[in-house]
Amino acid sequence: MTQTICDFAAYQARVDRLDPVRYEGRIAQVVGLVIESTGPPARMGEVCRIVPDGEPPLLAEVVGFRNDRLLLMPLGPMSGIKPGSRVIGTGRPFQVPIGLELQGRILDGLGEPIDGRGPLGTKVKVPIDRPPPNPLMRKRIDRPVHMGVRTMDALLTVGMGQRLGIFAGSGVGKSMLLGMIARNARADLNVIGLIGERGREVREFIEKDLGPEGLARSVVVVATSDTPALVRLKASFVAMAIAEAFRDMGANVMLMMDSVTRF
Repeated sequence: MTQTICDFAAYQARVDRLDPVRYEGRIAQVVGLVIESTGPPARMGEVCRIVPDGEPPLLAEVVGFRNDRLLLMPLGPMSGIKPGSRVIGTGRPFQVPIGLELQGRILDGLGEPIDGRGPLGTKVKVPIDRPPPNPLMRKRIDRPVHMGVRTMDALLTVGMGQRLGIFAGSGVGKSMLLGMIARNARADLNVIGLIGERGREVREFIEKDLGPEGLARSVVVVATSDTPALVRLKASFVAMAIAEAFRDMGANVMLMMDSVTRF
């Protein structure tokens, strides 16, 4: 009986994910990085799924309208797309998974795992475009946070909730400093966004600067310099949404981004 109940719950979960009504359109033309389609009915910011022949589905975001056509920006390579390819509306904006299962994981700019450790296993997703909190509800910065770097703690005290920028030239140790903060700061969780980094630098940072100790208490979001510009843009919001979600759970979160200049 227990096995039957478990199987029924799995089927029920699959039914809940089904779209009973599916709205479709067709691609009319592609100009540069902008895809024009006739339908489906969609709103600004909605994510659509393009189904090219012989290729995996491609996600694209509605960024505008021209007459009776949708203007979409792709969130991946456009190989296989042609006039007449199907465009399926999802009815929702771009969302990112959240949950304790993200701790210690490495995600791409769209929130999908790239560390070879299987699916995330989370069931909750939140939109990445969230309204800012009421300024009158923000807590005052009245407590220092231990950064774990003696020079900073002694000469550059950082308050809990403060923003801090690290400005320096190339090759002088910015990433190493971020790794030291991630390993030693008194925070419940680190959310690290690697935006526009070179591909070879990502692994070096994770394995050398961050290390297993730092990774175990972090969520890393990676969008390298060779990913589409829209994905790099989304990666920053993905990292922010994850940090805000853990904040709402009551955790003290350290959000780091390398770098904001490539955002």
